[in-house]
Amino acid sequence: MAEAFVGTWKLKESKHFDEYMAALGVGFAVRHVGSMTKPTTIISIDGDIITVKTVSTFKSTEIQFKLGEEFDETTADDRKVKSVVTLEGNKLVHVQKWEGRETSLVREVDGNKLTLTLTLDQVVCTRFYVKE
Repeated sequence: MAEAFVGTWKLKESKHFDEYMAALGVGFAVRHVGSMTKPTTIISIDGDIITVKTVSTFKSTEIQFKLGEEFDETTADDRKVKSVVTLEGNKLVHVQKWEGRETSLVREVDGNKLTLTLTLDQVVCTRFYVKE
């Protein structure tokens, strides 16, 4: 089922991304640039290794993982987190934990559209991508 996520996804729209970044503790200047950036996410699978690359003019990141196995991640805003990604039904659920806090990044594919829902405490951000 993870194969449904494979592809190149271009951000088309975001809702509440600035609020989400503020909840993470990201400063105003970086939030301003981050809100204007339209990243492309490239998801690939090689055997049991999933790679998620996020590419933008501001900052690019790449993570590799096996489903259900914890890994160390440095986020785009330079947080050092412990992450685990699981496949729950048709959703790719990515949970990051650091300093007693936790955020989730849930990806869901519907045809050529990918919805990414970011949740931290009471803040929910939704980002909409289209497959290239």
